[in-house]
Amino acid sequence: MRSPTEMALAARSASRGLQALSSADRAAVMHRVADALVANEAEILSENLLDIAESEKNNVDSALLNRLKLKDGKIAQLAQGVRSLADMEEPIGRCLRHTQVAEGLVLKQVTSPLGVLLIIFESRPDALPQICSLAIRSGNGLLLKGGKEAMRSNIILHRIITEALAPAVDPGLIGLVTSREGIDDLLKLNHVIDLVIPRGSNQLVEYIQANTRIPVMGHADGVCHVYIDEKCDMEKAVKIAVDSKVDYPAACNALETLLVHNSLQNDGRLDRILTALKDAGVELFGGVNSAEALGLPPCVNPKHEYGIPACTVELVDTLEAAIDHVHKYGSSHTECIVTEDQDTAEKWLSGVDSACVLHNASTRFADGFRFGLGAEVGISTGRIHARGPVGVDGLLTTRWIMRGNGHTVEKDTAVTYLHQSLPLESTAEEAKKAKDKTSRTCKIDKGGLKCAIQ
Repeated sequence: MRSPTEMALAARSASRGLQALSSADRAAVMHRVADALVANEAEILSENLLDIAESEKNNVDSALLNRLKLKDGKIAQLAQGVRSLADMEEPIGRCLRHTQVAEGLVLKQVTSPLGVLLIIFESRPDALPQICSLAIRSGNGLLLKGGKEAMRSNIILHRIITEALAPAVDPGLIGLVTSREGIDDLLKLNHVIDLVIPRGSNQLVEYIQANTRIPVMGHADGVCHVYIDEKCDMEKAVKIAVDSKVDYPAACNALETLLVHNSLQNDGRLDRILTALKDAGVELFGGVNSAEALGLPPCVNPKHEYGIPACTVELVDTLEAAIDHVHKYGSSHTECIVTEDQDTAEKWLSGVDSACVLHNASTRFADGFRFGLGAEVGISTGRIHARGPVGVDGLLTTRWIMRGNGHTVEKDTAVTYLHQSLPLESTAEEAKKAKDKTSRTCKIDKGGLKCAIQ
């Protein structure tokens, strides 16, 4: 059995082979993966039931148990996501900047894979196919460490996916760590791993962020808000509040705090929303300023992620107070406003500083698949590199490609700089012939740097 270091090195080597394939060949590999998932659905679900039974016997937390279950139709949805990624525009080598630096000297900035990713996730076997498909499409190598609760599910999914890679791609592209090496050992591999993405509990994410030199992308909390404005449509308000909480209570994009304008309490509209939530099985807790007024038990704290059918209800006097509450107690994840006032909606959309900000739509839409990304490797609430649902683009960096013809610098005396922007799809030959009336020509002589606009 390979060590994690050997697996990471094998993943990097395999990723280079993957990048060398044509876009059509990479897409064909992904379609094989999707077909294999569907063809082996019965075996996958059988192993998943064994994981569930073992977890129930060990009294695993109900939120974790809910994440562990592969529900009806999930395999088909996962396969659809893989196919969607396969059919997307080629992400690798996409030209972002094209410049004629000097006569016959052309520079391109193009998209490029990050390298080797380490994904650590807890009791979410459905995450494995999504992560694998994103790694394949983005040309990255992958090292996976799943929670012990989903061990059987992860092993069968990993086997099915890696077998579908051959012969076009080395199965070593995706390594699943099932040995006794703990997370601490993996976090020391900064010389062979380029990025860590944790998916799991707040404690897991915070621990990883504090204990590795490898860059970490992800989020520790999913404290999402829905604000019901005084000018809301009540049908929309009820539907969005219930769906945001009930559709999948354990998800990181589920409603945790319902903010309500005071006027809804005064005219009885709030009762309709709270009744709908209770009828849907949601346990309600009052916010710091509202528990007594609403006759609800007080919340644990204003920044609490329940992960179960429960949420906090807090009253606010103004839109500004709602935004302030989100910034003070939220986690910069996903926030929704329900209102028919367009000016108020725009103030919310521009004023709330979170990764995903919505108007009249359930917070559950904050998801890579639902956003049309095909899948997501996770949701990032950070502000560097990627933010919100992280799809293929979030797993890419850039590099520079320069083509010359014997050009030298010689302290900038041997070159006349043009720095002329070219069409992104231009070839090097076209760039050589291109002329731009507004190009800037710079040359250094004994008198210093001289530039002219032509």
